[in-house]
Amino acid sequence: MSSVTNSDAAINAFVNAIHPNLNYIAANTAFSACLFTLAVVLLALSTKESRRRVVFRLNLFAICLALTMGIFVCLINGKAIVDPFNQVSTSMFITAVASIYFPPLLYDSILLCRLLALYPPARTSLVTLLKFFAFPFCVKCARVVVITLLIYENSKAATTTEVLVQDEANVWFRDPWLIAEWTLQISDNTYSVSLFLYNLHVRARPLKSKGGIRNRIRQVFYVSLANFIFPLVFDIAQLILVLTDHSPNTGGLLVLINNYVTVMGVMGATIWFSRLEWAYTHKEPLSDGMLRRPPELPMAPASGWMGRGEMVVIGTRALTLDP
Repeated sequence: MSSVTNSDAAINAFVNAIHPNLNYIAANTAFSACLFTLAVVLLALSTKESRRRVVFRLNLFAICLALTMGIFVCLINGKAIVDPFNQVSTSMFITAVASIYFPPLLYDSILLCRLLALYPPARTSLVTLLKFFAFPFCVKCARVVVITLLIYENSKAATTTEVLVQDEANVWFRDPWLIAEWTLQISDNTYSVSLFLYNLHVRARPLKSKGGIRNRIRQVFYVSLANFIFPLVFDIAQLILVLTDHSPNTGGLLVLINNYVTVMGVMGATIWFSRLEWAYTHKEPLSDGMLRRPPELPMAPASGWMGRGEMVVIGTRALTLDP
């Protein structure tokens, strides 16, 4: 009878030990599949013109980074399940951690492309560019320093992967580097999106009588707002967990999911615009009736580092409709 009890206890202990790893693998597999599907849709809807844009290439690079992160997550957690006494090397574990914390800098930087659509460097004075972009640039530099110190402090004394995992669990609760990074991330995103949405709202005011183009700008507004809200909710949840939860399991899962949600949000905006451009190229109508360019608005080619795109001239400024 005692042997049966011991066996049940051993099985329960093993299940409890691998439960966090199974959660990581399940969430990672589901979101990786969704991301891959969205990538296929993005490529299917892209045109020769859209594929030349820097924003499109940044999206593809972000997808590759997220899928690479997913591979690392599956390797580490799968190895921990099937061979818990012979886990991956410390260098691979540290690389996996870096693939989780550094890519959000790129994902958030794609948001700045929308600001550059409103303030194209070729048409904006240096003083104006510094006024609007100095803050996000400084914040991103600070985030690079914080993430570097976070990874260094958590790995400098580790000799094995088991020690790294244990140290990660020990320093999770109220880790000052994590708190600093997620606070800076919230500030960075809030500034970039708020400035973009404010300028978009102000420049859309003269278009009250231009129904089609006004609807298009309103959709850009809502898509951008949604891209900001969901990652913001996850960032706040991460901060709450790191301040209240001694175990990193739930918080680490949220960090992983937040990476995918951010990439898919940015991709969603690009897919939305690609849908419009694909319909215009193939001369097919859309459900919102926005195939034809409004003849009453002057148009100008958007050129420069972002590539060519469709612009609406409003007063003395031009607004790019590529989100």
